[in-house]
Amino acid sequence: MSAIWKPSVTVAAIIESNKRFLMVEEETPEGIRINQPAGHLDPGESLEQAVIRETLEETAHDFTPTALIGTYLSRYVSPTGEQVTYLRFAFTGELGQEYNRPLDTGILGTIWMSYNDILHSEHLHRSPLVLQCIDDYLRGKRAPLSLLFTHPSAL
Repeated sequence: MSAIWKPSVTVAAIIESNKRFLMVEEETPEGIRINQPAGHLDPGESLEQAVIRETLEETAHDFTPTALIGTYLSRYVSPTGEQVTYLRFAFTGELGQEYNRPLDTGILGTIWMSYNDILHSEHLHRSPLVLQCIDDYLRGKRAPLSLLFTHPSAL
């Protein structure tokens, strides 16, 4: 019998205001990188709950997802040669209230960036999915959240 392959499930929030995108600067083993508010799905969460939690932890803002931009499968090879496959669910939505709270460990801060700023900082992106998700958002890709189903036993 072969081992069961388990991709790492992540979520990301694509948030635009006044032609700028809310990004986070984070410390990684490869140095400081730029990413959307994003992170891993925790046990007992729906995908929507995960993106709401991750956005709050990384930006100190409420977030209400309104649409799914896309699902993305990518493989990452670390400098040590470890291979990880990510299954990312990218959402767009409404940014809400900001709270006076510390940001998640490793998050240096938030920054609003224009598309050109993001394009010209591609060498600092956490992954190629950063730009791909924004491009898909700008192309108008949207799917209703009703496509996502979380069985009650998973929560």
